[in-house]
Amino acid sequence: MHRLLFLTLLLAFVSCQQASRNDVDSNNSADPWAGMQDILDDIQPPQFPDETFDITDYGAAADTGDDALPAITDAIRTCNEAGGGRVLVPAGTYTVNGPINLLSNVNLHVSEGATLKFSTRPDDYLPAVHTRWEGVETYNYSALVYAYEQENIALTGTGTLDGQASNENWWPWSGSDRYGWSEGMPSQSDEISRPQLYAWNTNEVPLEERRFDGVSYLRPNFVQPYRCKNVLIDGVTIRNSPMWILHPVLSENVTIQNVRVISHGPNSDGCDPESCRNVLIKNCYFDTGDDCIALKSGRNQDGRNSGRPIENVVVQDCEMKDGHGGVVIGSEVSGGARNIYAENCIMDSPNLDRAIRIKTNKVRGGTIENLYFRNIEVGEVREAVVRINMRYAIYSDTSQTFIPTVRNVFVENVTSKKSRYGLLLEGYDASHPIRDVYLTNCRFDGVAEGNKIEFVEDLSYQDLYINGEQLDAPVAQ
Repeated sequence: MHRLLFLTLLLAFVSCQQASRNDVDSNNSADPWAGMQDILDDIQPPQFPDETFDITDYGAAADTGDDALPAITDAIRTCNEAGGGRVLVPAGTYTVNGPINLLSNVNLHVSEGATLKFSTRPDDYLPAVHTRWEGVETYNYSALVYAYEQENIALTGTGTLDGQASNENWWPWSGSDRYGWSEGMPSQSDEISRPQLYAWNTNEVPLEERRFDGVSYLRPNFVQPYRCKNVLIDGVTIRNSPMWILHPVLSENVTIQNVRVISHGPNSDGCDPESCRNVLIKNCYFDTGDDCIALKSGRNQDGRNSGRPIENVVVQDCEMKDGHGGVVIGSEVSGGARNIYAENCIMDSPNLDRAIRIKTNKVRGGTIENLYFRNIEVGEVREAVVRINMRYAIYSDTSQTFIPTVRNVFVENVTSKKSRYGLLLEGYDASHPIRDVYLTNCRFDGVAEGNKIEFVEDLSYQDLYINGEQLDAPVAQ
């Protein structure tokens, strides 16, 4: 009897505990945005001592064509050794023949009217540094502005950084005749280039052995804080990048705000935080040749082995013009993505392909979950307002199978005026669908072909209108 009474009480206790957890889950689902403020509270931009180190005091001369890099390097080193402060780039145009390396406690401030013009000679960005190229660890050309394992760093001001990339330099390496490549020219598609890099990844070759003999034909990124903490990028305009533009990797507490990115070259992603935690992207303008914002966590083996998702990201008050996607997750997202919030953005251009985009495939693996989008005003996009694709092109060894999970996607108060599709959702197959997608109070007008939905489980509509007609229930194939 005592044993029976004990078991009865134990079962009652477990039932109450389960009910309590369900109530918590129910409350969270009632307000899926509850976690955003916690993330914002954790993101604090770095502070710097009130000391200024003017690069002209170290020998830099504006508007002469002389190389200002030695002076900038000296000023950064002196600032760092003095305990930190602001390295000032005053008004004028400065030639920079190589990478700027930021050090801890240094704020590189590019003043209004100042322009840094970076060299387009590949050799100027050697020796090779530890970097990620399209999600793969390697030694390659340094980013134009690079920091490695530094803390409290910033790139600020209302001046301009110009990578000077064009169809005459950097961009032809993409292998596209649209960007200056022609038959017989080298490119990243050569066997000694990107295929070699991807093979190193597939075969899990140790990092120290991932070094190219001669030219890699893998274009550098523009700004890359790698394994850094407390990063601020604020106010600057960045133009004409060789490739990805703002690319923090494996970094924490990153604030990117009031930045203008204008670059229409190949793979000119505007902002690609990769395997980072606690990231704020606010009040930025993107006009790019690829995705405006793309959240990533490594490609295939490297992403899975790192165990570092892209997580706790808030995007607010941004404007997207040209590009492949507005706010994007993927495709190099093998480490997973979670807790992504985007709100109060404007996306509008006949050359913007999609507004909200998730792209992955059977080789990437990883779990993509807890994605929240609201109050987004979409004018015109070429393809779809919301695009989730679990069958994105692979571009590497197709024999691997690590089918990803995509779940918990919330889309609220999103409007659009012109697109081919409202929803374009493609799960992998019936056994691996997209799961738990919720659309609330959305109006997609000017939709040419309605919705296209394949392999989606638990798709919910509440006040979803397509061309003025309310959809009462999802139609899945």
